Amino acid sequence: MANKVVFRRRWEISGGSSRNVIRKKADMENPNLKILNTSRGPVEYLDTGNGEVVLSLHGAMGGYDQAQILARTIGESDYRYLSLSRPGYLGTPLTTGRTPEEQADLYAELIELLNVKQVIVIAISGGGPSAIHFALRHRDKCRGLVLVSTCGGKANNKVPLSFHIMTVLAKWPAFVTMMKRRAEKNLKQTLHRSISNSDILERTLRDVDAMSLYREVAVGGFYRMAERIEGTRNDIRITQTRSYPLKDIAVPTLVVHGTKDTLVSFEQHGKRLATEIPGAQLFAAEGGEHVTIFTHRREVQAKVSAFLKELDLGRERRE
Repeated sequence: MANKVVFRRRWEISGGSSRNVIRKKADMENPNLKILNTSRGPVEYLDTGNGEVVLSLHGAMGGYDQAQILARTIGESDYRYLSLSRPGYLGTPLTTGRTPEEQADLYAELIELLNVKQVIVIAISGGGPSAIHFALRHRDKCRGLVLVSTCGGKANNKVPLSFHIMTVLAKWPAFVTMMKRRAEKNLKQTLHRSISNSDILERTLRDVDAMSLYREVAVGGFYRMAERIEGTRNDIRITQTRSYPLKDIAVPTLVVHGTKDTLVSFEQHGKRLATEIPGAQLFAAEGGEHVTIFTHRREVQAKVSAFLKELDLGRERRE
């Protein structure tokens, strides 16, 4: 059973010995959603596209769906994307990896079981710590690293009271439904909470593609919301307590960070990542905040595309 891939059908029991969940067809988000049983437990993921393999890692309040949106927002179409729910999110129990090191080892086992030799890792926000440790612990499996709005060390942000209230109310379906409808009805107001610059806000609102993707993130996060809390709490603990030996990272790295990010400071984190990781490239999105992948989507996508092409050219030269 260690490497059994389980496809979700009309009725299904999924997961490992500690997590058996029965779901109806109405609850099936994606027919391509899979569960891979590893030695650490089940991992929920999507496997889409063809080509060189990219491991897409979501941030707080995420899941495989948010990881897939990350890939679609800034990735290139001619790649194969493994978009997984990290430990503590949706169908991947927290017991599969509480620390960044354990999560990195989980990713390594996942790709081995899928007969993938190497991956490029794209991580956003809370997905950063485990991505960094994947590059540190599994250099032979990591072709390159893209860190988007991620921490470069301990974060000293205080968790807002609203988050603690939300974690309690998330258990009540009526509350979640109400908040979801509110977000759907007034997407501009929802986005405005994340963008302080009025010009950038208006420009983003006019970008049809960016807004379509943002809507999926803003509204989709309410789906199975309660199952995203445990992983988020764990990510907060990690970002508040962990530092990283960035100078030991030995893979090509691209750092993408908004210069006005108030959640993960550019000065404290973005610059540090770019300075301490040997040879790292930096794209500083001028005026960008924690939603830079949407407000500066075209620029970010162009930088990521160029970085991926550099990795491909480097491999061709070595071969």
